[in-house]
Amino acid sequence: MQQVAVRRLEREDLQDLLALYRDLHPHDPALPPDLARQRFAEMTAMPALSILGGFVGDNLAGSCVLVVMPNLTRGGRPHALIENVVTARVFRRMGVGRAVLAHAVDLALQENCYAVRLMTGSSSPATHSFYAGCGFRPTKQGYEIRDIPAR
Repeated sequence: MQQVAVRRLEREDLQDLLALYRDLHPHDPALPPDLARQRFAEMTAMPALSILGGFVGDNLAGSCVLVVMPNLTRGGRPHALIENVVTARVFRRMGVGRAVLAHAVDLALQENCYAVRLMTGSSSPATHSFYAGCGFRPTKQGYEIRDIPAR
């Protein structure tokens, strides 16, 4: 297992993150640079949202987004959602994804979240096995409205 350092990503990490996202969604069109900088700034300005990166040496090897959401049920305890989990192909099976997810879960627990949820669109048994190995269990059925036209 590689030594993985996990931290919140900063403005200087944006280009590496965008490259990593090409592994996650290779057919997505590239964001125009100004829009990418704007969206990243909006996201990192949100106190409840963390873009986490796992580094092997100086290389951004994996990432996820953690959102902690306030709540009026469960005694007012928040819950968390993890999205955009990705590990660069060359760093897969080295503990990077596991380290990033463990850090995200730790942050959610520090916020007193009663649950940490993660959704995946993958049907790959290896992906599901990976998430189970990280402590996630299938529980609820997810639904979404998709392919909404951009404005």
